[in-house]
Amino acid sequence: QVQLVESGGGLVQAGASLTLSCEGSGRTLSSNAMAWYRQPQGKEREFVGAISWNGDSSDIAVSVRGRFTISRGNVKNMMYLVMDNLKPEDTAVYYCAAGAYTEAFGVILNVEPRYWGQGTQVTVSS
Repeated sequence: QVQLVESGGGLVQAGASLTLSCEGSGRTLSSNAMAWYRQPQGKEREFVGAISWNGDSSDIAVSVRGRFTISRGNVKNMMYLVMDNLKPEDTAVYYCAAGAYTEAFGVILNVEPRYWGQGTQVTVSS
């Protein structure tokens, strides 16, 4: 079993930066991708970004590309989401996930989340 715990959420003003962390524990996450999803209130959950176990492959959603950066920590079960120039529309619960993935030429094409964290709230005020 894998446990994922997110941290770093909070209330910030538009234009600010925030870094989310996800720590995995339990069985090894090798061969899995770790990913971020978000769910605004009253809307469906949407993909934000993903990164492979070794960090060689990644992807960021077009809607946040250029503002959000995903990375793995030196400790392989850590993942980060650096969010710059936050906008009110980024307000959502952000979830960490892990699961199998497909990739090509360094780009993650698809993630099949098997494990989920509890989520962390990010609120951006205008």
